[in-house]
Amino acid sequence: MKLFTGLVLCSLVLGVHSRWFSFLGEAYEGAKDMWRAYSDMREANYKNSDKYFHARGNRDGAERGPGGVWAAKVISDAREMIPRVTDFFKHGDSGHGLEDSRADQAANEWGRSGKDPNHFRPPGLPDKY
Repeated sequence: MKLFTGLVLCSLVLGVHSRWFSFLGEAYEGAKDMWRAYSDMREANYKNSDKYFHARGNRDGAERGPGGVWAAKVISDAREMIPRVTDFFKHGDSGHGLEDSRADQAANEWGRSGKDPNHFRPPGLPDKY
């Protein structure tokens, strides 16, 4: 009886460990996808392309699984929150940049939901991206 209980307990612990390991791997790969989209956006330096890269990074990260979705959301939320805080100190509670931040978050959610980021692709953006 003790052997059976021990085996059940070990299998539960290993199963949970395996899921955590998988989640962390997905989160790591999702974070890499977000970084790749950010790097591409900086490299492209193309007018009106930021929403496309937001959607693409979130979509690529979310395709990794639950860990990727989590990483994409955390990174996107942090990325949008930091400018809001710094803008508050520069401009007070003027709402400076609030509309752009909301539009970025809409593009982030669009991508995380698995929708095509090309919806936000500006005309003339090189095919490389």
